[in-house]
Amino acid sequence: MAKKLKTYETSLGFFDLAIAAPSMKAALEAWGADSNLFHQGAARQSEDPDVIAATMAAPGVVLKRPVGPNGPFKEQAELPTDLAGDRGSKRSGRKSQGRKAQRPSRRGNDQAADRKAALAFEKEHKRRARERAKEEAALEKERERRQHAIDKAQGALDAARRKHEEKTAGIRAELEALEEEARVEEARWEKEMMRLQAASRRARG
Repeated sequence: MAKKLKTYETSLGFFDLAIAAPSMKAALEAWGADSNLFHQGAARQSEDPDVIAATMAAPGVVLKRPVGPNGPFKEQAELPTDLAGDRGSKRSGRKSQGRKAQRPSRRGNDQAADRKAALAFEKEHKRRARERAKEEAALEKERERRQHAIDKAQGALDAARRKHEEKTAGIRAELEALEEEARVEEARWEKEMMRLQAASRRARG
């Protein structure tokens, strides 16, 4: 049976966030929080009927509004235009939310609506999971492409190095052979020169 959803609120950066989720853990996951904002007092369950209605209309979707003025929560929200006056208005907004919390929820015990919202949350949760899987697959594909390019470039470098080393070794061997041939020729010439010089001296008497 799908778990009944609750509405949770927090503030991150320039935005207030709200979501209809089955648990605090699910809300933190949807917000992308890396710590427990509820234990830190930075997040809470909302009892504002207007906020609840907005989140229940889009279960599992993170809704936003600029910090400060208590405007409606939306999927897309613009940055706040008056950050200087945010604190006072936000405090007064929290008080108005407290007053609103005293009003009974329009949802009451509508179990059919709760089930519908819970199923919608599961659908949104699965959609986000598919998107994450798709993004991870794309990242893995990009990593593989880059690794293939790196391996190809490294392979070309290694092949060029081997070719260079082989050519250098061949040139070195040719030089050694020429040096040996030069030494042999020098020794032969020494002997030949001495023989010819001796013959020349004998011819002169």
